[in-house]
Amino acid sequence: MKRFAVLALALSLAPAHAQQNPNAGKAGTPGPEALFKRLDKNADGFIVTDELPPQRRAVVKRLDKDGDGRISLTEHLAAMGGRPALPGPKPLSNVVPEGIEAKRDIPYVGTENPRQKLDLYLPKKRNDDKPLPVVVFIHGGGWKAGDKASGLRNIAPYVSSGDYAGVSVGYRLTNEAQWPAQIHDCKAAIRWVRANAKEYGLDAQHIAVWGSSAGGHLVSMLGTSGDVKELEGQLGTFTDQSSRVQAVINYYGPENFLTMVTQSSTVDRTMPDYPEALLIGGRVQDVPYAAKHASPVTYISKDDPPFLTAHGTKDPLVPFAQATELHEILKKAGVSSVLLTMQNGGHGFASKDLDDTVKRFLYKELRGIDSKIQDTTLEVVAGRKQ
Repeated sequence: MKRFAVLALALSLAPAHAQQNPNAGKAGTPGPEALFKRLDKNADGFIVTDELPPQRRAVVKRLDKDGDGRISLTEHLAAMGGRPALPGPKPLSNVVPEGIEAKRDIPYVGTENPRQKLDLYLPKKRNDDKPLPVVVFIHGGGWKAGDKASGLRNIAPYVSSGDYAGVSVGYRLTNEAQWPAQIHDCKAAIRWVRANAKEYGLDAQHIAVWGSSAGGHLVSMLGTSGDVKELEGQLGTFTDQSSRVQAVINYYGPENFLTMVTQSSTVDRTMPDYPEALLIGGRVQDVPYAAKHASPVTYISKDDPPFLTAHGTKDPLVPFAQATELHEILKKAGVSSVLLTMQNGGHGFASKDLDDTVKRFLYKELRGIDSKIQDTTLEVVAGRKQ
């Protein structure tokens, strides 16, 4: 049964000629780890049902040995070898590079809920004595999976440079709480950063937020709802602090639930258990007010911070039209917005030009270094995801 389940995973992605190839896994075909990375569309270190075609989703239940509703790399590799899953090393994303000091699992609302904690990363050697601008990462996973540990891979290069501090935020998932709990958590985390800036040498006036997929939705919401009192929440002891941010980096986030449900994707949004329905407590068609309330475009105003959006033209989960809609409404409101069209990119991509653009965007918005950034189309790198 294990081998059948893994074979189903392979067949779900393999091209037709590879499905006939008895040498699968040898030269020219993906090995177990490469296959796992291809299936892990949001690159959070786990495979969940929404990342698989509908006919293959039963595989998750078969291979999920620890009962957390997802397949880890350890579980995947164990099944590929026909052996029971054994505890493995910490995922690469959780290994702190040399030169970075990690302060993990800080309870930003003062509770012991593991989802309401953040990781703070500081450079051991700073380039100057000035307070450090902060890059805050918020993970994806359809609001029902993912972990803050995955944020390190994105922010580590910036922290290692000695010019930034990094924060990766955990938040309550939909198996625990519905909207607006997720944005309340994220705003509480930003308030914690601002309130503790002096202690850790942070620049409270220069905070950028960065997220992918569901994390892209949440950072977009942080950017557009800084002036929306009803989304602020009352979590933590720092409610006197502002949750406003100074820059937003949005990778393929859902921006308007009302329009997304009408757009083509591989997610069946007529069912009651698709990600947005679990987030807002019902299908968008049935609870349109809640859908509007949870959509970042609803709150766009001229005082929102600059946005940098990157989205794949062939994203099967969150349609590319979500990015263009956000971009157009931001510009119409007078907000600085740059759209990076990731040509032929799916729900996850990578590009050196993309990395360079993000770097220049942070230079400009957090450090005041003049950089020219404009809408452009970039080619994605096959086999790499951000």
